[in-house]
Amino acid sequence: MKYSTLALSASLLTSVTAFTLVQRENPKALGLDIQRRHVINPVARDRLRRRQKTVQQTLDNLETLYFANASLGTPAQKLRLHIDTGSSDLWANAANSRLCTERGSQCADSGTYNANDSSTYEFVNNDFNISYVDGSGAAGDYAKDTLEFGGQKIKGLQFGIGYTSTSPEGILGIGYTTNEVQVNRAGGKPYANLPQLLADNGMISTNAYSLWLNDLDASTGSILFGGVDTEKYNGELAKLPIIPSSGVFAEFIIALTGLSMNGKSLFSGDSVPVLLDSGSSLMYLPDDITRSLYSTFSAQYDSTQGAAFVDCSVANQDGTLDFSFSGVTIKVPMNELVIVAGTQRGKPVCILGVGPAGDSTCVLGDTFLRSAYVVYDLVNNQIALAPTNFNATKSSVQEITAGKNGVPNATGVANAVSTVAGASGGARNGGPQISATGVGGSTAAAGPTPTANPWLGAGAAVAGAGLLMGFNGL
Repeated sequence: MKYSTLALSASLLTSVTAFTLVQRENPKALGLDIQRRHVINPVARDRLRRRQKTVQQTLDNLETLYFANASLGTPAQKLRLHIDTGSSDLWANAANSRLCTERGSQCADSGTYNANDSSTYEFVNNDFNISYVDGSGAAGDYAKDTLEFGGQKIKGLQFGIGYTSTSPEGILGIGYTTNEVQVNRAGGKPYANLPQLLADNGMISTNAYSLWLNDLDASTGSILFGGVDTEKYNGELAKLPIIPSSGVFAEFIIALTGLSMNGKSLFSGDSVPVLLDSGSSLMYLPDDITRSLYSTFSAQYDSTQGAAFVDCSVANQDGTLDFSFSGVTIKVPMNELVIVAGTQRGKPVCILGVGPAGDSTCVLGDTFLRSAYVVYDLVNNQIALAPTNFNATKSSVQEITAGKNGVPNATGVANAVSTVAGASGGARNGGPQISATGVGGSTAAAGPTPTANPWLGAGAAVAGAGLLMGFNGL
């Protein structure tokens, strides 16, 4: 990945009409439950990856990564796919890849795909190629097959097969599908990824979905394609514009206009572009703000490990970190910001779920997203936000309908900031790289690219049991 400065621009919204509710007996929506899985080293992992008509699925919520159970092929080959709003492709490791056959059971949790075992497999081309920040990645074929999840079968979904791979995780990319991105990354032929195909097939009314991760202690969350669950958030959804790059909508970037803690502002002046990204375990903020937070919580940043270690008791402190988006506020409690990363001599070792962004775009990952109910409207290029209703036990699914006012219970934010100057860290997981001239594809063949963030050392790691911490001060 290359880092480059860009100007993010669009017109200033002066007024937005309210979204409408559509209550039907059988909403067209598809839901996925999601689960969270513990990752011993979330910091290093982030560096490598930096409904009438509804479809719903539970997401596994087992610690710091969110997964959905699905299957590909006929008969079904089971997969656990990492939900990633920051990339476009669904891809899985090939069963006979070197990673999965020669290095123990690294692929056991996520599962693998064998084209020869599926009667519905269809070869597309051999142009599948995804790279990560350090040059690692996956390459192989694009293919089509039947995906099953949320009790639904989606035929003819195009996806990637990683015959060469350095990542054991299968990915369910649900970000933007744009001609510029897909032409560069799919052999010159754009194609519909999962949410777009659901809309094209009429399984949902429009290419939009909502994400509810629930709190850090919960075992499950959910993603709802084509619908909104009004029981999963408090108040009303507030609609904000997604910020394009050179006229191209490629990532879910919105404007952060304020940040405070216990009434004290942490920054003033220009707004900051931030990427809403379920593929990042932590959030990455401007360096000066990050230093201030580290000082406040007596966090000790270790540049060799790329993590800020903090006393685990910080999770019990009162107060919230308050994020403002043109007047819309999401409050993140302290117990959502502190993550147990391992143990040392039988005692838990904790890190603060905030890292320095350096020269790349700021990211609001899972340590932020758990506190927000987020609706991603890819057709109207808007994000709707509301405070999450932690551990909600009820459900009321309403369909997102086609048109500008299709998201239920959402009101537009007047004068929302939609012009921000900032820096882009480009793609993770093979998503589009943003530059001043537009969008480019990613190539796994490229060599390692030095990070533009001097705080992140090449040996970034958060070890598990027996972690030895050589702290380096800021």
